[in-house]
Amino acid sequence: MMNGRKRSDIKIGLEVEIVMKEDQRSGKRTRGVVEKILTNSANHPHGIKVRLQDGKVGRVQEILS
Repeated sequence: MMNGRKRSDIKIGLEVEIVMKEDQRSGKRTRGVVEKILTNSANHPHGIKVRLQDGKVGRVQEILS
């Protein structure tokens, strides 16, 4: 299991679980496939921000594939 804190671990087309901004309090995760990586820095303590193929945006919590 890889967490989504390192940008180099995340590639377009990977299946990931993200937490969207509105779900941060509850911690509800959304599963999807990475379309675009939005975070520019190499690392982020709360997870790298991505856009999924369905248009949802959030921070990667876990890399599944």
